[in-house]
Amino acid sequence: MTHKIALIALDEQGATTAKILRTALPGAEVHGLAQRVVECDVSFSNSMAHLAGLFRSNHAIVGFCAAGILIRAVAPHLADKKSEPPVIAVGDNSVVPLLGGHRGANRLALEIAERLGLAAAITTSGDTKLGVALDDPPAGWKIANPEAAKPIAAALLAHENVRLDDPLNLATWLPGELFSEEGALCVRVTEKQVIDPAQDLILHPPVLALGVGCERNLSSDALIAHARKVLADAGLAEQAVACVVSLDLKSDEACIHALAKELGVPARFFAPDILESQAHRLLNPSDVVYRETGCHGVAEGAALAAAGPLAELIVPKMKSKQATAAVARAPHSIDPQAVGSAQGHLFVVGIGPGESAARTPEASRALALSTDLVGYGLYLDLIADLITSDKRRHDGTMGAETERVRQALDLAGEGKTVSLVCSGDAGIYALATLVFELLENEGAERPDWQRIGIEVVPGLSALLTAAARAGAPLNHDFCVISLSDLLTPMETIEKRLKAAAAGDFAIALYNPVSKKRRDQIVMARDLLLAQRPATTPVMVARNLGRPEESLDIFPLSELGPDKADMLSIVLIGNSETRVITHGGRKRVYTPRGYAGKNLKT
Repeated sequence: MTHKIALIALDEQGATTAKILRTALPGAEVHGLAQRVVECDVSFSNSMAHLAGLFRSNHAIVGFCAAGILIRAVAPHLADKKSEPPVIAVGDNSVVPLLGGHRGANRLALEIAERLGLAAAITTSGDTKLGVALDDPPAGWKIANPEAAKPIAAALLAHENVRLDDPLNLATWLPGELFSEEGALCVRVTEKQVIDPAQDLILHPPVLALGVGCERNLSSDALIAHARKVLADAGLAEQAVACVVSLDLKSDEACIHALAKELGVPARFFAPDILESQAHRLLNPSDVVYRETGCHGVAEGAALAAAGPLAELIVPKMKSKQATAAVARAPHSIDPQAVGSAQGHLFVVGIGPGESAARTPEASRALALSTDLVGYGLYLDLIADLITSDKRRHDGTMGAETERVRQALDLAGEGKTVSLVCSGDAGIYALATLVFELLENEGAERPDWQRIGIEVVPGLSALLTAAARAGAPLNHDFCVISLSDLLTPMETIEKRLKAAAAGDFAIALYNPVSKKRRDQIVMARDLLLAQRPATTPVMVARNLGRPEESLDIFPLSELGPDKADMLSIVLIGNSETRVITHGGRKRVYTPRGYAGKNLKT
C-alpha cells in the first residue's frame, strides 16, 4: 500500500471504528464530518467535495458509510482504472472494495475485514475465479509490463493454455494448476532485464541484494548512476532489487537513502562483524578496507549477508571513482525487514495541547511509524489512543528531560524509530533544542547518535491555542517569555520583560507560577503596568485541550500568583488590545492598524 489512507467517518459510530483501524494502519488518518464527529485528525464540512479532493490527490479512501455516497462523490473523477486509488466501503457486515482492487484495495479490504471481524466482498474476476490477481503480486514483486496482465488473465479465465516460466520456482503464490507446459502466452519470472517481452507477462521477484559503499558525502546522482550502470551491464532488472545494503557506518549517507528511494526499496545496514563473517565468500577482499572499517568488504559483504547463506555473488565489486557496488542473488524472495537494520530515526514530536483533534496529521504519522515512544508520563497518556501493543512506551518524570533525550537518542542509535513526545510544539520550551545541544556537546563520542536521522515535527503550541480561544490577541507583534528561572537567570528574565514592556509587545508567559516561584509574575505585572494601561486585557488559559479547560479574562491590574499555575499560559495584550462582547462571550483582539489604512483602490 503506497497510498495515504483516509478513514472517512460521517458520525461518531464510524469515528470509533476508524480510530480502531488507525492504530493498525500506519499513517492512516481519521477524517470526520465536522457537524457530527468531535475528535478526528482532519475535519471537513462538505462530504462530497472532501471525498472528491481525496480521490484526486490519490488517497486510499475507506468510508464507514453507504457505498452509494462514495460512488457518487468520485464518479465524476473516474478516468483510468490503472491509476485510480483504492475506494472501500465498510458496512456492518462486510468490507467492499469499490475501486482500485488491483492497486491495493483488495489487500487493504482483506486486512480491514480481518481486523474488524467482517467479511471482505472481493468481486474482481481474477481473485474470485482464478484465486490470484496477476497485476497485484505480493509485496516486493514488480511487474515490468502491467498491460500484459489483462490478456493473460483473460486467457486463463477462458481456459486457454498459458505457460509459467519460473525455473527457480519462486512464484509459489501462483496456483500451478492454472498453467500448462505449452501455450502462446507466458508468465515469466526473472531477475533479468527483458528488452522485448512480446506477449509475455514479466514478473520480477525480489531476489537481488544491491550492496554499495561510497566515499563520505558522495552526491546522490553519482551513486545512483553507478548502481544503475552496474545493474544494466549485468543485464539485471532494477525491479528485482529487494534492498540496498551497506555497512552501518554508512547509515547516515544521504546518497544511499536516495538510491534506495529511487529503486523503491528499503535501505538496510550491517555491523562490521556481520560483514566480516562473509569474508570467506568475498571475491575481492581488501586489507585496506579492513583497516578502515573492520571488515574486508562492504559492497560484496553486505550483498551476501542480505541475500543469505545460499546466495550467489553474481556481480562482484564494481568500482567508480568514489563508489562500489556488488549484487548477490538469493534462491528465494528476500524480506528486507529481516535483513540487517534500518537507519535509526528520531522524531521530536509536538502533540499540541492534548486533544486528538488538535494533533497534526504529521504528528500522528510520526507516532504511528515509531516503534518506541519516549516522554513525560502525562504526555504519553494524552496519546494513549495511538500506543498500540507493538510499540514500547518509555515513561519519564518531570525534571528528567536530559535523561529522556539521551534515552531517545540511544534507542534511535540502536536502529529503532523513536518518537520523543513533547506537549505543544517541540521547538517552544520543549526538547527539540536539547536534542541538538546534546549532539553538539556529546555527539563526537557517540557515533551511533551521529548516524541517526532526526526530524522535528511541529505541534500546535499552547500560545496559539490560548490565543485562538480568546480571539486574536497576538495578531500583531508579540513575544514569548518563560518566567521559570531553572534554566534562565532571573536577571535575564527581568531584562527581557523590560524590553517587551518598552516595545509594547503583546506577551505570552510560559511557566507563570509554581509552588515555590510566586514573585516573578508580580514583577512582570508591575513592569508592564509602568508602560501600559491597568485595563490591559490578560488571558489565563488552563488545561488547554483537556476536559477541565478554562479561560479567564481580566485586567492587568488583577494579575497575581493566585490567577495561574504550571498548567496555565498567560497572554497579556499590548496598549491597544481590546475586549469586545460577541454572542454573550468576551473576545479579545489586538488591532493591526486596518482602521487607519486607506483601503480604497
